[in-house]
Amino acid sequence: MNELSDLLKKVNPGAVAIIGIPFDENSSFMKGPASAPQIIRNVLYSESSNMSTESIVDLGSEPRFVDLGDIKVKNYIENIEQTILSILERDTFVLSLGGDHSITYPILKAYGKKYKNLNIFQLDAHPDLYNEFDGNPYAHGCPFARIMEENLAVRLVQVGIRTMNPHQYEQARRFNVETIHMKDWDSSFKSDFKGPVYISLDMDVLDPAFAPGVSHREAGGFSTREVLNVIQELDAPVVGADIVEFNPKRDPLGITAMAAARFLKEIAGKMLTIKSIK
Repeated sequence: MNELSDLLKKVNPGAVAIIGIPFDENSSFMKGPASAPQIIRNVLYSESSNMSTESIVDLGSEPRFVDLGDIKVKNYIENIEQTILSILERDTFVLSLGGDHSITYPILKAYGKKYKNLNIFQLDAHPDLYNEFDGNPYAHGCPFARIMEENLAVRLVQVGIRTMNPHQYEQARRFNVETIHMKDWDSSFKSDFKGPVYISLDMDVLDPAFAPGVSHREAGGFSTREVLNVIQELDAPVVGADIVEFNPKRDPLGITAMAAARFLKEIAGKMLTIKSIK
């Protein structure tokens, strides 16, 4: 934390801070996402591409774009929540690189203390609304149940879902979750968020043809272009985000890493162009 404190002294209000959370202890079926943050960075800073977004925001020459390195997670909830809160206290926006999807819960615990009217926009193949999974209430299939139980957001909108089961369906009804199943997806979708938005982007929202590097591959998902369009057309102030569930062990050609780095650029660019937060 002392090293992070030193880095934070150089971060000005309005900056977008990248932080890696190499944690996958709450994964089921397969470990691997803990190694993702550094792999995404390798692609992001690679000379094979550049640091510009498609709207021509050059992150490489943008002083408000800062990389704070990785968290050393010793206590799953406390470490992550306190680290994110320390960054938010500098009026900085945080883009976290996971890690499995369980990291979203402690991140949103921090965000909930700063933003009282926060909306969550979840892009995912899975609802992640289990009350518990394999006896673990903090498993990566449960974060949005914990988040909504604690009223950390006023609204949760999920897109790309294609693995809903009866239990999670009831959970969605309980928490008034707005779920757009992949089978019902319409490219004319327009968001109507009122207030700040937090994006939680699970890489398995993509069809495995575009993102083989995930632990839980689910056929019938988005293309990379479709997700980029959804991000770019989001008409709301994006105050935070995470990119999770990239598993480098299943990505030998680096296809998923390239997609994750592109999503990082586009989300960061959107965060840097915020005009006002209501």
